[in-house]
Amino acid sequence: MDLSNWLFEPGDPSVRYWALRDLEGRESWDTEVLATQDGIMESPQVKAILTAQDPCGWWVGERNMYLPKYTATTHSLLILAELGAKRTPAIERGIEHMFRFQRASGHFLPDLPTTEKGKASSVKDGCCFDGNILYYLIHFGYLDDPRTRLLIDFNVSNHDDQNAGWKCRSYPINPAAVFPKNCYMGAAKMLRALSMIPLKERGGEIQAIIDHEVENILENGVYRYIRNSDGTYKDKAGWKKFGFPLFYQSDALEVLDTLTRLGVRDNRMRAAIDLVLGAQQPDGGWLLENTFNGKMWVNIEEKGRPSKWITLRALRTLKRMGYAINP
Repeated sequence: MDLSNWLFEPGDPSVRYWALRDLEGRESWDTEVLATQDGIMESPQVKAILTAQDPCGWWVGERNMYLPKYTATTHSLLILAELGAKRTPAIERGIEHMFRFQRASGHFLPDLPTTEKGKASSVKDGCCFDGNILYYLIHFGYLDDPRTRLLIDFNVSNHDDQNAGWKCRSYPINPAAVFPKNCYMGAAKMLRALSMIPLKERGGEIQAIIDHEVENILENGVYRYIRNSDGTYKDKAGWKKFGFPLFYQSDALEVLDTLTRLGVRDNRMRAAIDLVLGAQQPDGGWLLENTFNGKMWVNIEEKGRPSKWITLRALRTLKRMGYAINP
């Protein structure tokens, strides 16, 4: 397979956009990058998602931003960001609707608050919510918005500086079956979002949290945070199969993508890197092993078939690790 042609095909502008940015190192203002992002907005995937949006900004229903999974407002905005969509009035309406779910303390909950008491809630439901929301807020240019800063401040103040991570009412189901004290997958989502904040804008507290979360991931071998009955580490089997998009789920490749975006190179990443290298196909690409097709507004690629998205993520991860790649 000629990866240079495959990943840069004009017919798939989303993959082409990120390949230009991450494999060729083009800047966001590059004329070809800008033209490609314009093409993203006309792609079948983005058009299908935006066509399903209510004129008032939400997807599916006004009062819950999370349900039904994979088509509700927050999922739709997340996949639009991952596809490389640019900020438009329609997306701004979606973002403004999402901010209606933000509590006064800064965090987000799935249900629209109906009273001032509900808006004042500081109950922390899950860092995966906040992490994914922060990810697309940054992508769409809302980093300097005071509401985004409030979200960041909440998660900085609620970080577990002793054990790493953030508490979640859904984790752990069985404390004896895992090593991390707090939600490992949700923390991976929050770290991914924090990694998108430019270094000069992070500040000491954010950088300290990033460093702590990176160390926690490395201590758990990226994907080996499950505890055997004898106390030894066990692989998280689902994290060894790569998918796109992942929504609240994660896998070893997505976490490696985050680590390498942060410039991390550590021997404790070796097993995960070997996992990625071992999944490479004879033609040079990677397969889509996990998918939410049939549950989203539009299918993306085909399970068990060559995947541009997994190949893109693998190649940029390996490139940052110093491997010679030839896309």
